[in-house]
Amino acid sequence: MRTGGALAAAGLIDRAGVAAADAVARNYAVAITPHVAGLIERGAADDPIARQYLPDPGELARSPGERDDPIGDDAHSPLPGVVHRYPDRVLLMPTTACPVYCRFCFRRERVGHGAAAMSAEQLDAALAYVASRPAIREVILTGGDPMILSPRRLGGILGRAAAIANVEVLRVHSRVPVADPARIDRALIAALGQDVPVYVAIHCNHPREIDPAAARAIAALADAGVPLLAQTVLLRGVNDDADTLAALFRALVRHRVRPYYLHHPDLAPGTARFRLSVAEDQALVRALRGRISGLCQPTYVLDIPGGYGKVPVGPSFRDAGGGLSDWQGAAHPDPHG
Repeated sequence: MRTGGALAAAGLIDRAGVAAADAVARNYAVAITPHVAGLIERGAADDPIARQYLPDPGELARSPGERDDPIGDDAHSPLPGVVHRYPDRVLLMPTTACPVYCRFCFRRERVGHGAAAMSAEQLDAALAYVASRPAIREVILTGGDPMILSPRRLGGILGRAAAIANVEVLRVHSRVPVADPARIDRALIAALGQDVPVYVAIHCNHPREIDPAAARAIAALADAGVPLLAQTVLLRGVNDDADTLAALFRALVRHRVRPYYLHHPDLAPGTARFRLSVAEDQALVRALRGRISGLCQPTYVLDIPGGYGKVPVGPSFRDAGGGLSDWQGAAHPDPHG
């Protein structure tokens, strides 16, 4: 579903909202899989799944500080489809298409509209770039969503990257396991079987996204020996309370997915309604300490605008006087001075 009319026909928006949805779609890609549509509670204005995917007129208003390339991909892109921000790892973007388009996406200016896969020549150049730089040990497929590619195409890219002598680890970042779980079939799982470890990082923001179909897809990956991580964005109106975050992270661990990063939303245009302050986010992260296992604790990070990379910005448990506070807020002297 990509137009206001299609969303209205599915009962996801009312007829009065069609024109506004179409106006957003002319600027930013809109797509919702039937699976995601089935997760949305009809008629609930505050539904956390709907808020992530349904177009909103607020997207057309740019707030101060928002920018087309909020994390500075362009400044670190030596070749089309390649971002090289850190010495030992590189992003490879084989496609700019996704099965769904998140309304808070930090690459919303480049994904969806005119989406295309890398050409054969661009892929050759990208892999040659990796091979010519021995410091690169990890190749991260992102985009777009790499799992929207055919298993043959995905496996071919992973296989070529795995064959590069200096590459030790591959990673695939995807929404597919929770947004279009039927894609996780034997052919796709086989494509992930390479001569170096292939980690899959699943983007998941709310416990309701792990429904029975998603749980089966995740189990199929885990049963095949694929190491699984999760990335979550902390979003106002979606998961901005400690109970929801705790339920999400517990569910992920229960399904053999290790929470990896909890992201502060980036300054993408038209996304202000999703952002809390860093201080508010820190308070939520602090509330999780002690109430959920360390296995369930991702690192809370912020991507410094302009391409300077991610930094952890979690709360401090050291007070101004040098003492320590425990997870319940009680103060203690630092025994190590």
